[in-house]
Amino acid sequence: MTTVRLLDAQQAHAAVPALCAILVDCVAGGASVGFMQPYETSDAEPYWQGVADAVEADATLLFVAEVDGKILGTVQIGAAQMPNQPHRADLKKLLVHRDARGKGLARLLMQAAETEAAARGKTILVLDTATGSDAEAIYPRLGWERVGVIPDYALWPEGGFCASAFFYKRIA
Repeated sequence: MTTVRLLDAQQAHAAVPALCAILVDCVAGGASVGFMQPYETSDAEPYWQGVADAVEADATLLFVAEVDGKILGTVQIGAAQMPNQPHRADLKKLLVHRDARGKGLARLLMQAAETEAAARGKTILVLDTATGSDAEAIYPRLGWERVGVIPDYALWPEGGFCASAFFYKRIA
């Protein structure tokens, strides 16, 4: 059984170990999500504690996908924006453990994130992802518009520059 839920601050803090496992797996698998290899649980813990703190501050919405009660996917909405951007949010860190890919978790997470962002008055979402990555192919299938690519925007986790593609989606 698969479920997707939005976590409150207490749940976000409790989920840190499972979220660390997902992030460590994704970085080990080559996902360009901001971190470099080698990447261990001890490296991931401060990041996820910061996300949980941002949930507590109402700056971030944190969603998890669970299969049979085990957290295997996650996505975030960065909801806190500058005063001239109250209608916009950033979609961040769509991550699915490699053992759970191909089960529709990314689609379910994206649907939940978009629905909740719209319910909170957001009308447009933006994101970036590594050009040429498996992740890049997901977004157009879900109705996102690719607007361009910036070369050498980031590094692959094993090193070397990668370009990033930028997408947006109107959700209301």
